[in-house]
Amino acid sequence: MEFSSLVLMEREKETNYLVKELGSYEVGEGAEYVTKLFYDGDEINLYFDTQRDVEEWEYTAIYDVFNEDKFEEKGFNIDVYDEEYNPTWIIKFQYDEEHEIIKEKLEKICLLIKQEMEKAFSEIKTMKID
Repeated sequence: MEFSSLVLMEREKETNYLVKELGSYEVGEGAEYVTKLFYDGDEINLYFDTQRDVEEWEYTAIYDVFNEDKFEEKGFNIDVYDEEYNPTWIIKFQYDEEHEIIKEKLEKICLLIKQEMEKAFSEIKTMKID
């Protein structure tokens, strides 16, 4: 499925309810990996995963080869979120009221996700043990 935009919602900390839309951002490739996007009053939280169910052996292999440093080199905080069935990460970054600034950050993140996810899946192909 091709995505044309991501919608940023504000989430109330006390209730976790989404309270209002902060913006809609046109993005390119990689957005299909994004599963959640919200602003918590402090930072923007972007969750992404593998976009497909993985086998048990793939779960650990993907975490082993996925290059989180690429995101940190670009100034994004990234952490593993291990409460999902598939490998999942959270990227956190500062909110800015300037629409174009957030759009550029989201485009950069989505492209990095796509590149690193494709690289990880390519690398683990040789790791499967029968």
